[in-house]
Amino acid sequence: MERGNHTSQPDFFLMGLSSGPEQEGPLFALFLSLYLLNLLGNFLIILLIRSDAQLSSTPMYFFLSHLSFVDICFTSTTIPKMLHNLRVGRKNITFASCMAQLYFFIAFAITENFLLGTMALDRFVAIRHPLHYFLLMNPARCHLMAFVAWTFAHTYSLMHTVLMSRLPFCGRRNIPHFFCDFQPLIVMACAEKRLSEMLSYFEGGTIIIGNFLLILVSYTFIIQTVLRVPSAQGRSKAFQTCASHLTVVILFYSSAIGVYFRPLSSYSGDKDKVATVIYTVVTPMLNPFIYSLRNKDMKDALQRFIQGVSF
Repeated sequence: MERGNHTSQPDFFLMGLSSGPEQEGPLFALFLSLYLLNLLGNFLIILLIRSDAQLSSTPMYFFLSHLSFVDICFTSTTIPKMLHNLRVGRKNITFASCMAQLYFFIAFAITENFLLGTMALDRFVAIRHPLHYFLLMNPARCHLMAFVAWTFAHTYSLMHTVLMSRLPFCGRRNIPHFFCDFQPLIVMACAEKRLSEMLSYFEGGTIIIGNFLLILVSYTFIIQTVLRVPSAQGRSKAFQTCASHLTVVILFYSSAIGVYFRPLSSYSGDKDKVATVIYTVVTPMLNPFIYSLRNKDMKDALQRFIQGVSF
């Protein structure tokens, strides 16, 4: 494999979502609005949790604050560059910036994957073992789980990015996407790329699908426990505590699995980038609304915050 000096590799060109200049203005306005809503909603979630003693001492909201922070970083990895390209009409991205974008995108995506799994475990312990909940989900253990999620995600992403950065790219360097994603890059590579593909299959088959299956198993046991609750009011309350998280899980995994868990030979830029928008832009923007509108604790914390600011 030819290695050469990769720091001097030519720029890539992000083709984006638009097929003509007349679409760039409306797309800029749309994605700027979605990005600002994402920032506002997730920063508000973090602020409410950190400023409210009741929420900050609860494991579920500790993980939710991490999820909101990841959502902010996740969208900030891709959307600002896309907005800049739409605004100035330029589509180029340097090789180094492309590799950096790939690194942070994979790292934050996998961190979100692990946090969703950790939150499912939290709900499992809360409903299946309520008397031992605060013993099993103590602050030290919660911090350790968050640390492992962040560390593993960034370590894995670093391996992915290093392997990708060592590949030569031949021919036209047009990426049919709005950011430097793994699939269009690996398709463009013109050298032996089996190791990168194996790492990708490991990510899809073990990290993503494996975590998703563990979440499904957790909720299977949760539903069995809830159905044995004698009172309808008790069952309703138990389901409400899980509904927000389960909604986010469905939104995230349904789109992510549809894009990545399939052979690279079937990659289609036009189709896949639309599905990618769902879990990279829409889902992080919707998360704060899902958790706040369906969660009484968050509504009460917001009211306490507003009252505290008013006085």
